[in-house]
Amino acid sequence: MTEDEINQRHNDKARKRQAARAKIMADKTEEKGLLIVHTGKGKGKSTAAFGLVCRALGHGMKVGIVQFIKGGWATGEKMVYSAFPDQVEHRVMGEGFTWDTQDRARDIAWARAGWDEVRRMIADPEIAMVVADELNIVLRYEYLPVEEVVAGLVDRAPMKHVIVTGRNAPTALIDAADLVTEMVQIKHPFRSGVKAQPGIEF
Repeated sequence: MTEDEINQRHNDKARKRQAARAKIMADKTEEKGLLIVHTGKGKGKSTAAFGLVCRALGHGMKVGIVQFIKGGWATGEKMVYSAFPDQVEHRVMGEGFTWDTQDRARDIAWARAGWDEVRRMIADPEIAMVVADELNIVLRYEYLPVEEVVAGLVDRAPMKHVIVTGRNAPTALIDAADLVTEMVQIKHPFRSGVKAQPGIEF
């Protein structure tokens, strides 16, 4: 085939794809608040959620963020959010990973306090998006009842977006969600001796 024939064939296929796409999109007219879950063993669950926060800020939306487990790390996202005090409420509710705290009762108390903050943000009509970062970890360790949490996430204003991150999302949460993404680890530098680094992990 000549270059012109290759180009023409490509353009014809593109037009067919465009027509097919338009047909698919024709009945996609609903807008609603989404319950989004990022789970799986791969890196990027919180990172993806914070990318959505960035988009929301760009649209002038107010966002509430509750970070479970991670404790008082000096994270890059925390420094960024401090530049948007009128748009972001950011609460860090925990003292670190469970293998560091070694105090289940205190971890449960922090989890309960964090969940209370999530519920408050969900109930706040000014907040358009709520991120419950690492909430799945809290549920995995049974620091909070799954049924209570799922019911609280589902019971929200129609246009409220909620994003939940963390490994091992429970089946009940996956069933209730509108969008679930599983991050699959193919390769990770940690396995080659590379430690967590600013701007990448935190």
